Amino acid sequence: MGLLTPHLGLFIWTLLAFLIVFFILKKFAWPMILKGLNEREANIADSIATAERVKKEMAQLKSENEALLQSAREERSAMLKDAKDIRDKLINDAKEEAKMQAAKIITEANTSIQHQKMAALTDIKNQVGKMVVEVSEKILRRELSDKTQQESYISKLAEEIKLN
Repeated sequence: MGLLTPHLGLFIWTLLAFLIVFFILKKFAWPMILKGLNEREANIADSIATAERVKKEMAQLKSENEALLQSAREERSAMLKDAKDIRDKLINDAKEEAKMQAAKIITEANTSIQHQKMAALTDIKNQVGKMVVEVSEKILRRELSDKTQQESYISKLAEEIKLN
């Protein structure tokens, strides 16, 4: 049992050594340990604050990015709408231009037809005039000796004219 119960002298010397080490540690090591712990605590607090700040900034950047994406989508849809409107306007303008060109071509064709018709009528009138002149010339050249023959020839010509 002597091993389990220390003598009073050993106890005092152990206590004295402990107190000396304790006072030395308290005087020199303890302020350094507390300073290190305080610095570590401050670093951890700063790191947590920085992490929170970064987290808030990331959330803000995320919301800004979403807002930018939304505005980009709206701008894209507006640009597409404008492009469709321009395309429709160009198509309608082209259709109107084609209608105007078709109307112009039809008008020119009608004018050309009228000119050709008038030219044909003029040609027919000229030919009829030549024929009348030829018939008249034949009548004048023919010598009619008696009046009865002349009257019968005139009535024959009148009947031919009525038939045509």
